Amino acid sequence: MKADASLLIRAAQTGDPAALEQLIAHCYPDLRRYAQKHCHASHAEDAIQETLLIATRNIHSLRQLHSWLAWMVTILKRQCHYLFRKFNIDIHLTDAEWSEFIAETPAPTLKLELIAALESLPSHYLEIILLRDFEELSIAEIAEQLHEKIPAIKSRLHRARTLVREYLLSEISLTN
Repeated sequence: MKADASLLIRAAQTGDPAALEQLIAHCYPDLRRYAQKHCHASHAEDAIQETLLIATRNIHSLRQLHSWLAWMVTILKRQCHYLFRKFNIDIHLTDAEWSEFIAETPAPTLKLELIAALESLPSHYLEIILLRDFEELSIAEIAEQLHEKIPAIKSRLHRARTLVREYLLSEISLTN
């Protein structure tokens, strides 16, 4: 696709809508994977759409044709951060603030939202949460079971818990 991509990019830069459509179709799965891992669950698709809009408007400014996907991911990364800041989701609560938040939220609401938060996770994050927090496996046991390194497991667990927290804080604060 590399030689074809350069031709497609050049064609898209001159205004060929079919070339632009092919480029977007080719990179969309990669953008979706990135957004699912790095954006708040409810913001992923919005971030992708904004990225595609920005890229479409500015494709003429792309100079390094071989860096098309990297350019798109950079735009997407900025969109994820922008949406995160825009909705001001404060996931950096102290333990006391988090405990107070949990205590003030009615138990039935909290349970339903926790289930929804877990269901919103990509499968590789859900798997880590289930193994660690429900099956109570150690990090080493999870790493062994998944044939991955301990730092990767720790990182994925942290990201999974962060996504659950983001979801809970955004959803519950919207309903209150």
